Amino acid sequence: MMFTPKTLLRVSIGVALITIVLKGLAGYMTNSMGLISDAMESFVNLASAMFALAMVTIAERPADEDHPYGHHKAEYFSSGFEGVLIVGAAIAILWVSVQRLLSPQPLEQLGWGLALSVLSSGFNAGLAFLLFRAARAHRSIALEADGRHLMADVWTSAAVLAGILGVLLTGWLWLDPLLAIGVALNIAREGVKLVWRSSQGLMDKALDPETIAIVRATLEAFAARVPDGARLRFDDMATRGAGQRRFADLHMHVPGEWTLQHAASMRDELEQALMDAVPGLRVTIQLLPLTMEARATQAGEHHPL
Repeated sequence: MMFTPKTLLRVSIGVALITIVLKGLAGYMTNSMGLISDAMESFVNLASAMFALAMVTIAERPADEDHPYGHHKAEYFSSGFEGVLIVGAAIAILWVSVQRLLSPQPLEQLGWGLALSVLSSGFNAGLAFLLFRAARAHRSIALEADGRHLMADVWTSAAVLAGILGVLLTGWLWLDPLLAIGVALNIAREGVKLVWRSSQGLMDKALDPETIAIVRATLEAFAARVPDGARLRFDDMATRGAGQRRFADLHMHVPGEWTLQHAASMRDELEQALMDAVPGLRVTIQLLPLTMEARATQAGEHHPL
């Protein structure tokens, strides 16, 4: 059963509330800076899931007069916002952890604290698995960002638990805040990566090489099966992604003796073949005779396929 993005993000909000309670209790009971920093990140999970739900709802809106290409880019704002929140949480954790490193304090009631932390990590790991699965199916960067953040949370919790066990075995109280600093640096790295990916999407980055290869293979297969298709030429392809939607523009050069009706019919068939091969693709094909070279849109160059 495949859940919708909005359903999963509502579940993510619920799980974030549960983990805030569990990790907050764990940090309070143990006085562990590592567990407290882990709990602070759960507040970021909650804010991120709420904002992601809002952006996914906007992204689902149909195209209108003011947004003829749809609202799909709203998901990039979600992942960018999440990245900024993650970096902010990392800075806060670093500040508190350095203070604790300078003045270590003993840990308390570790049994209950560790049990609560493991339980909350189990919730996060299960939800992250569902989010990754749905992100691939729906091509949703918002779901992927939420899943990556939750998995970073899981690994963070594992590192914190390892640090607490290290304190128990060695008696070195400084291990706990030191692990919290490591947690903060790892969180910051994940946040920067999310902000970078969001910026690339907002700047209309080209589609991934695998998708472009599928498009080119479809063009070659189409030319091989249509009458006189060996004379067709395709060039000047430009692609971009916008959330779940993907776009491709290209030129289709056809024999000059073809009628306009026949050429247009072939173009319609090709557009449908491309959209069948690449789900979510919106393709625009400009018809040109073989003897005409269109003016290139980038740096005066043509790009044959």
